[in-house]
Amino acid sequence: MNAPNDDRRKPWHHWGMRPDHRGGVTAHQPARIGAGDGAIEIVEYDPSWPACYEAECQRLAPLLPGVPIHHIGSSAVPGLAGKAVIDMIALVDDLDAHSAAVMQCAGYQLPTRFNAHLVHRRFLCYPSASYRTHHLHLVDDQADMDRCLRFRDSLRANRELASNYVALKRGLAARFREDREGYTKAKSEFINDADSQAGVSAEPAS
Repeated sequence: MNAPNDDRRKPWHHWGMRPDHRGGVTAHQPARIGAGDGAIEIVEYDPSWPACYEAECQRLAPLLPGVPIHHIGSSAVPGLAGKAVIDMIALVDDLDAHSAAVMQCAGYQLPTRFNAHLVHRRFLCYPSASYRTHHLHLVDDQADMDRCLRFRDSLRANRELASNYVALKRGLAARFREDREGYTKAKSEFINDADSQAGVSAEPAS
C-alpha cells in the first residue's frame, strides 16, 4: 500500500503563518490547481495543496501497488509560491508498464514533447498535456528520486533557500513567460547548487 508518511508537512508556525493568513485563502476554500500552456504563472502557496496530493495518492495507489508516491515541487513546501500543479514522483521497476497503467486507468497522458529526451524517467500529466493539475514523474533510478526528495527537504528546512528560490522563479517566469523548457533549464543551476550543498552537509565529519 502507498504510505506517504514521510511527506507530512511541518507545523505552520515553522513558516510564521497559518492557513487562514495567506492573503485571503482559507483552508475551507477549494485549492487552486492547474496550469495551461499560456504564460508561466507563479501563485501564492495554497494550504489545500497537500490534501490534493493525498487524494491523488489514494487514487493512484491501486495502480502502483507497493510503490510509495512522494510529493515534490513547490506545492510540497509549506508557504512556497510556485506553479499551481501537484508534482509527484515514484520509483518503479518498469517505466513502460507503470506508465501504461496510470494512462489506461487514471487518465494520465504521456506527452511526447515532454518525454523526447528523458532517460530513466517518464513524465506524465493529468488531465491533459495542455492543461495540467498533476504531474507524475516515474523513475527507475534511485539516485534520480533521491535528488528530487533532497531538494524538497532542503527547501522545507531552509527558509532563506526557499525565499531565494521563489525570487528566482518569479524573475524567470517574467523572463521566459511562455518558454517552459527555457524556464526549467534556467532553474537547473540553482537546484544543482542546492543539491551539492545538501550532499556536503550530509557527509559525516572526518
